[in-house]
Formats: sequence, C-alpha cells, structure tokens
Amino acid sequence: MANFASDNTAPVHPEVLKAVAAANERHAPAYGDDPWTERALSRVQALLGADVPAFVVWNGTGANVLGLSALLRPRDAIICAEDAHIHADEGGAPERFTGAKLIDLPTPDGKLRPAQLEPLLAAIGDQHHVQPRVVAITQSTERGTVYAPAEIRALADWAHRHRMYLHVDGARIANATVALGGDLRATTRALGVDVLSFGFTKNGGMGAEVVCFLDPALGEEFRFVRKQGMQLASKMRYLSAQVDALLADGLWLRLAEHANAMARRLAAGAAKVPGVRLACPPEANAIFAHLPDAAIPRLQARHPFYVWKQGSDGTSEVRWMCSWDTTEGEVDEFVQAMGEVLG
Repeated sequence: MANFASDNTAPVHPEVLKAVAAANERHAPAYGDDPWTERALSRVQALLGADVPAFVVWNGTGANVLGLSALLRPRDAIICAEDAHIHADEGGAPERFTGAKLIDLPTPDGKLRPAQLEPLLAAIGDQHHVQPRVVAITQSTERGTVYAPAEIRALADWAHRHRMYLHVDGARIANATVALGGDLRATTRALGVDVLSFGFTKNGGMGAEVVCFLDPALGEEFRFVRKQGMQLASKMRYLSAQVDALLADGLWLRLAEHANAMARRLAAGAAKVPGVRLACPPEANAIFAHLPDAAIPRLQARHPFYVWKQGSDGTSEVRWMCSWDTTEGEVDEFVQAMGEVLG
C-alpha cells in the first residue's frame, strides 16, 4: 500500500542507514567534536559559504524554534502565513520557548508578500503592541508552492529595510532547490535570507536538521541557545552522519528531484480522472486536489492521504505527498484506483 499522506512516512535512505552504521563502529568524541560532524558542516558550508555558522539539531521544530530564538526578544513578534508549520503544527512551541507572538496572515497559496505586511508597521514603537521582528516563510510552502527568487528577495529587502530578519523553514528546501535549478546559495543567502532551517528528515534522513546562519554575525552565540534548548546531541555523530551521507555527491538533490517528478506524474494522471480537480499545478512534491467527499474514505483505505480542508459543497481539498522512494508504479496504481472509485 503506497502512502501519499506525508514524506515523513517514507523510510530512511539506505546510504543514510549505511552511514549511521559506519559511525557506530568505534568510540568517538561527544557533542559534535567528531569527524562526521566536521565533515557534515564542511559540506553545508560548501553549499552556503565557508563563513556560515551551522549547527546540527534533532528535528524540524527544534531547528525552527531555536533559529527564531536567536533573532527574538520576548516583546517581539514573528510574521508568518496562517498555515505555516510554526503556527499550525508545532504545538505552540515557538511562542512558548521564544516568548514572542506569532502574527499569522491569510494567504491563498502559502506565500507572504510585502504588501500585506505593510499594515503591521503601525505597531513599531507603540508600547501597547508586540514589535514585528522576523518574517518567517516556508520553502517549499505548506501549500506545495515554491517562492521564486524575486519573491524571496522582495521579502528580505522589506524585512531589512524595517530592521527585521527573514527566516526560512526549509523542511523541504531540497524540493524547492531542485525546482529552482539546484543552487542552494543562489536561492537563499544570495537573496538576503538571514537564517535557514536546512531540512533532511523529509528527504531520506532518519532525523537530523541543520540551523544555518546566512548572516554569520547572528550565529555567534547560538551554541549556547542550542544547549539550553535541549537540541545538543551527546552522540552527535549519528545525526551528522545522516547529513554527510545526504550531501555527499548530490544525493539530497537527486532524491528531491525524484519526489518532485513523481508529484508531476501523479498530478498529470489525476487530472485526467473525472471528478478530480487539481487546486494548482505541483511546484515541488505536494499535490492539492478537490475530491467528492464520498470517494475520499474509499481511496484512503487503499492509499492513505490527508484531507486538507473540509468542504461544504460535497467536495473537500486533499493533499497527496510524494517521497524520495515513491515509484512510478505506485503513482500509476493510485491513479487507477481513483478511476475505479470515481468512475
């Protein structure tokens, strides 16, 4: 049974398991003072710049919360889209652990735009209001869309012009990077991104992310933030070995490109099935579509996926997510099942 619910449901890539097993063969220094961490961080810096402070952490929520913590004061606010992971799916962790307020804004495609941020400037300097400090975006977004370079540059310029920072939740940054041509630095640091949560777990990893300070001055004290935030692994080599394996020889990009290609294949096939209406063409590895409510449980029983938004007209919006290990055969089988259920 192929699972299209989430790329979190995919297994760990064999090269990652092999790397973790190799890291387990002997004793090694703790807390990141090991060859695997040194090699992994060197690979990150080869992509983003040798001066970029980078820190391995356990998971995506930890990467986001601690990366944001380095930018915030308790009186501050984070501006994000209403369906951003930090707002909708992190259990209030960003607000609890940063002490800052989230200001979530509606957006039809998961993307923020400078024009909708302008009204928030009225709060600056007013002692009765939290102070906007960080613009936080997700790349690729929770709606499966990808910010174009010009869109990121516009947000970065707006943030910096108003003495704010631009943070990127990159849980699926690999999928966005290949969609934009494969150059991570050109589509993050070169556009003015200040802090990046570099995600690996959804792209073949077992559980490892890297907080990258693309403005190096912002990361000078982060080692203390990571420790106090309970994200400093004593046996760091097992996390770092994953990052090292995925970044070696461009594996992370190949896995993401495959997932994106499977999403395009699924969208093309589903669009031909009567009763299926795509919300938009896929830009990364997620597909959003509208289905008749009566058909959804029958399809989910054969291939699990999530209902994204319940409708009131007898249809609902669903999300299908492709992973690094999704096969053409699984995609074609799912499309065939749609035809059988909806036919």
